[in-house]
Amino acid sequence: MSESTSTATTSATTISSANSSNADDNARKVQQYKDNLINRAETLIVKEFPERIVRLNSLLETPQFSQRSFCDVYQELNIPVPEPIVVEDGVGTDDVEKKVKRQRLESWPLSGGSDGTKVHALPSGRVDCNQPISELILIVKPVIRALVEDSNLLKMWISFMIPKIEDGNNFGVSIQEDTLAEIQSVETEAAAFFDQISRYFVSRAKVVSKVAKYPHIEDYRRAVAELDEKEFLSLWLVLSEVRNRYCSLHDIVIKNMEKLKKPRSSNADSLY
Repeated sequence: MSESTSTATTSATTISSANSSNADDNARKVQQYKDNLINRAETLIVKEFPERIVRLNSLLETPQFSQRSFCDVYQELNIPVPEPIVVEDGVGTDDVEKKVKRQRLESWPLSGGSDGTKVHALPSGRVDCNQPISELILIVKPVIRALVEDSNLLKMWISFMIPKIEDGNNFGVSIQEDTLAEIQSVETEAAAFFDQISRYFVSRAKVVSKVAKYPHIEDYRRAVAELDEKEFLSLWLVLSEVRNRYCSLHDIVIKNMEKLKKPRSSNADSLY
């Protein structure tokens, strides 16, 4: 055998050994991740779920959620009603329109030039978000996020415990699949709560823009107040639903813990 052939064989052996070592190391790390996740999920169910249920019950009993009325979330819009324009005799329609535009438009200078884009200007400045609702959202959003993360963890936990596909003795596996479907439903519903919050701000901005455009129409101002009241009720409902979902997940997992961890029972002991 030539020296070059011997060197190539040695290099191939070294590469093969390195690849095998990396594969074994990766497999060990994946198994370690699975073991840690299983331990974390069991601690979550047994210890942390009851704590979160108690904490959410206490939060729902605070004055922010239990005693606040719709009047407490009302916020005055910073959009005054302009003085009506008196049309005098002898003044044409074109003159009135020009006068209205002068009141509603101003020039906003652009960088590098004196000309600007015509924009609508509010004489009292910007219109802020509803402060009471924003404070409640800051409380509710971390709770929603925790439910999403917990549901995802439980979903992976059950997925790791599902045994390989075999014929017969699949009653425990069906329990795992039903529980997994329930957890996935909770995860999807919790994620939808975030979308509900973002849609509130978009909807409110559209109605507020209508108030700015038509400040004399009282219905638009009332629509903003109604939207704020609806969001307050929705936030209370979201917090209640999160508490209820924690209760249902804790109940279904605890009742079926044995089948979830050991879906297939062994009949070997009964043969002796």
